[in-house]
Amino acid sequence: MTPPAAKTAQAVRTPAGHARDKILSTAFRLFYAQGLRAAGIDTIIAESGVAKATFYKYFPAKDELILAYLEKADGIWTGQLHAAADAAGPDPAARLVGLFDALESACRRDGYRGCAFINAAAESASGTRVHERTVAHKQHIQAWIHGMAEEAGARNPGQLARSLTLLLDGGLASGVLDADPAAAAAARATAAQLVAAGLNRSPETPDADRPHSPN
Repeated sequence: MTPPAAKTAQAVRTPAGHARDKILSTAFRLFYAQGLRAAGIDTIIAESGVAKATFYKYFPAKDELILAYLEKADGIWTGQLHAAADAAGPDPAARLVGLFDALESACRRDGYRGCAFINAAAESASGTRVHERTVAHKQHIQAWIHGMAEEAGARNPGQLARSLTLLLDGGLASGVLDADPAAAAAARATAAQLVAAGLNRSPETPDADRPHSPN
């Protein structure tokens, strides 16, 4: 006879059509909150409400799930950066500074634990697929910033892109280490100075005088 607890667990099983999304959603939450190593497969299976066979049907190995998690994280964070840049308007110089507004939004989010890719890189060995995926993400962001720096007419777009990328990563780390919302504003102000220097312009209006959104 099946124990009552087992019947309850069976009753909440995720439909097969939604199983992959449920697994990935659960893994996304646990990997980010606990880390890639600490979040075990058994916990992910239990919390996603799928059978073990169903889990391995979609993700034969943990690395496959981690890569899917990083792909999802890439889409979310890249989308936020592009949205922040777009909100700054068409001027490439303004977009280079405006993208840092995404940093402020990220650092203020409940449960913020820093950059998913920096965290993943710290837990993965160099040369592995997971580590290579983190590197590819950072390279993609830098290439995007490099393109805007070229459009803005920077004297050395590669150097400016590298500096802004380092500043962005530093702001992501500071947001979790210091737990100080002012870190993102400081990063934005520094970005304005770097962009101005790279373009031989005067920095934009100081951050303290810049209108802020109600959010």
